[in-house]
Amino acid sequence: MQTLAHDFLAESEALAALVAPLDAAAFEEATGFKGWTINDVLRHLHVWNKAAAMSLRDDGTFDAFLAGLMAHISAGGRMRTYEAERLQELAGPALVAAWREDVAVTSALFAKADPAARVKWAGPNMSVRSSLTARLMETWAHGQEVYDLLGVVRKNEDRIGNIVVLGVNTYNWTFQVRSETAPAPRPYLRLTAPSGALWEYGEASDNERIEGPAEAFCQVVTQTRNIADTTLSVVGSNATAWMAKAQCFAGAAETPPAAGTRRTRSGPIASGEDRLRDTV
Repeated sequence: MQTLAHDFLAESEALAALVAPLDAAAFEEATGFKGWTINDVLRHLHVWNKAAAMSLRDDGTFDAFLAGLMAHISAGGRMRTYEAERLQELAGPALVAAWREDVAVTSALFAKADPAARVKWAGPNMSVRSSLTARLMETWAHGQEVYDLLGVVRKNEDRIGNIVVLGVNTYNWTFQVRSETAPAPRPYLRLTAPSGALWEYGEASDNERIEGPAEAFCQVVTQTRNIADTTLSVVGSNATAWMAKAQCFAGAAETPPAAGTRRTRSGPIASGEDRLRDTV
């Protein structure tokens, strides 16, 4: 758990360093993910990191949090507005500071926890290890739309191996959430890590296989890229079906982005001064 907690902290700090130079106006720029702003992304991460810590403490606060969210949605509200209200509309640099402080607390809390213990969540209960892996995955996945918006190509590290494992472990889930039966055999994965190491999963096969950069596999299973926009080599009907709708996260079935719609912006967003100049 200590290594996983360190990876979660490191991924969060990488995203924090990316947004640190931004002015307040930049945090209201819309990303390529459902029009979420950078403020929306960071609020979402901050609120659900807090929720994960509540669940780990098992003191009743998570149940109250979830009940409040369900009541808000039943009344016609959106998750984003609930998250903003929970944080009293915290935004910009102040939001970054609060989120970073809480990440450190959450990381330390999980580092000392039993990885096999079960905790509550919005969906089925999960292990403590899975809970923190999900927080790392969410940070990396939602971070992608921020990197894309700012025109920055992320330099990944081997901590994305946690997301690869999550993607592999949710092969059946991708089909189950769509009321389908996962086809057998599961495809063989041969992925190249950011360090250049080779990561292999499953029984070697020339008929059902996925091969290429581990980063690209992570992008597909988190639905931050369409498979057509990656360099992954996909062979076989099972592999093709999986990569067309892969989903490593909980919740209802989600449709991956259309080809060409999620990509790194060709240049950084304008500064506040430049935006003002563009309007006069």
